[in-house]
Amino acid sequence: MTEASSGAVADPVRWSAVSGERFALGEGLRDVGGWLIMVDILSGRMLELPVDLSRPPRVLLRLAEPLGAVAPLAGGRGWIAAAGTGIALLTEGGGVRWLGRPEDGAPHRMRMNDGVADPCGRFWAGSMAYDTASGTGSLYRVDPDGAVHRALGGLTVPNGPAFTPDGELMYLADSALGVIYRVPVDPRTGELGELAEFARLVVGSPDGMTVDADGYLWSAIWGAGEIRRFAPTGSVDRVLRVPAGQPTSVCLADGRLVATSAAVGLVQPGEYDGAVLHTPVPVAGYRAATAAVRL
Repeated sequence: MTEASSGAVADPVRWSAVSGERFALGEGLRDVGGWLIMVDILSGRMLELPVDLSRPPRVLLRLAEPLGAVAPLAGGRGWIAAAGTGIALLTEGGGVRWLGRPEDGAPHRMRMNDGVADPCGRFWAGSMAYDTASGTGSLYRVDPDGAVHRALGGLTVPNGPAFTPDGELMYLADSALGVIYRVPVDPRTGELGELAEFARLVVGSPDGMTVDADGYLWSAIWGAGEIRRFAPTGSVDRVLRVPAGQPTSVCLADGRLVATSAAVGLVQPGEYDGAVLHTPVPVAGYRAATAAVRL
C-alpha cells in the first residue's frame, strides 16, 4: 500500500516545545517508565527527561563516538547501545563493554543508527555510511548471549525498527528509499521472514517509528515536517504537521505524542528545529522493551 492511495489529510495540531537545548540530531525517544530517554547522535550523548516534560533534557552519559540509540537492560542493570561502529553495553558505573564492532574496516566510513529492543529481549540496530552510499547499511541482531548477528544487508539508511507487542512482526524503514518494510519475526529464534513493502512515501523520508496500542504505526517523516500514523494495511490514517522540518523519532507516553527533531544540515534552522515537541493524543503506546543481554 502506498501513501498515494490513502487520501489522508493533515490534522490540525497544536505543538508545545520542551524548554532547553535544540539538538543537532536528536533521536531514539523511548518511554522507559516514569521518564523518557533520547540521544543526540553526533555528540554521543544520552539524555533523560520526565514523562510530564516539565524540565529540559538532562545528560546521563556521553560517549566519545556517535550514539545511535539505547535500550534498557533487563533488571535495571544499565543500557545496550548502538554506537560508533558496533554494539556496546553501558554499565551504571560508566563502563563500556563492546559486544562487537561489525562495521570496523568497512569500505565506507560507517556508523550505527537507530535501534530498539524487541519484546523477546533481543536488541536490533541498523548501520549506515556517513555518505549514505547505497546498499552499504545492515540490520544487526543481538541475542541474549551477547552474540551480534547480521540479520539483513543491502540497506542504505535503516531506521526503526518497531515491533508489535507479540514480537512477531517488525517494521523497518529504509529512509533513503522512502520505504517502510514489514517482516515476520520468529519470536523463538529471531529469524526473519520475507521482507514486504508496507508503505512508500513520495515526499520525505520515514525515520523513527513506534506501534501504538491499536496496532497502528507512527513514523516521523524527515524532510516533510510531518508525523504519520499508518493503519495495519499500510494506508495513511493521520497526518500531523510538525513545526520542525526534520522530525526524527516518536513516542507515545502519558497521553502525549512526543517527537524529537534535528537541526543538522539546515542553513537557517527555525525556532523549533532540533526541539523536543509534544501534543496531546487519545492513543496509548507501550513502554520500551528491555534487552535480556547478559553482562
